[in-house]
Amino acid sequence: MSWSHYCELLSIENDDERSFYEKECVNSNWSVRELKRQLETSLYERLLLSDGQNNKEKVYELSKVGQTLAKPDDILKEPYVFEFLDIKEPKPILEKDLERKLVHHMEEFLLELGKGFMFVGTQQRITLGNIHYYVDMVFYNKILKCYVLIDLKIGTMKPEYAGQMNMYLNYYNAEVNDEYDNKPIGIILCKSKKEVAMEYALGGLSNHIFASTYTYYIPNKEQLISEVEKVLNETEAKD
Repeated sequence: MSWSHYCELLSIENDDERSFYEKECVNSNWSVRELKRQLETSLYERLLLSDGQNNKEKVYELSKVGQTLAKPDDILKEPYVFEFLDIKEPKPILEKDLERKLVHHMEEFLLELGKGFMFVGTQQRITLGNIHYYVDMVFYNKILKCYVLIDLKIGTMKPEYAGQMNMYLNYYNAEVNDEYDNKPIGIILCKSKKEVAMEYALGGLSNHIFASTYTYYIPNKEQLISEVEKVLNETEAKD
């Protein structure tokens, strides 16, 4: 790491958080610009909040080894931050326009997705019974050795989105996967979601389907820290 890296790291007061970013700089070979963006978008807090099952062990793991990809839900963040698109929040946008902007900013999008992602394509066609369906964006994660299918939604998560993604994953598992590929992962990116509805929509599915939100603004770091502390305190109270 360069002196500029260390200057950025020294500005972090929390020891665990500083250790996490230090490990990620080395493991992911971040430039100073990439480090600054991850600091500004609160990557550490977003990873801790990503699965809703935060605990002290997760904090310890992040601070000691950085982010590890060992199982499908390790790739998730909550929320994803698309500030690089420079979209004004009140301005309406169509799903196809959001997709087009993400493709245009693919370098930044790959950085936001995280480790091991390689871009495959957009609007990947699936034909079933002479009916064509299209997956918004397809990636391959070389660490998890699997395809990652992303559906973009500009509104609130709906249960029927999970059924559609489940169909896509079944097709990829049967028709696209090679023998060395692991089961594909589906991520539904939406503006908002209701946890109770998600529990019933995604529960019991054999495929790996996740729903996460996205925002066009850099998150409020103080609010994210408060949410992390709340979950950690709840976990501690149960011990």
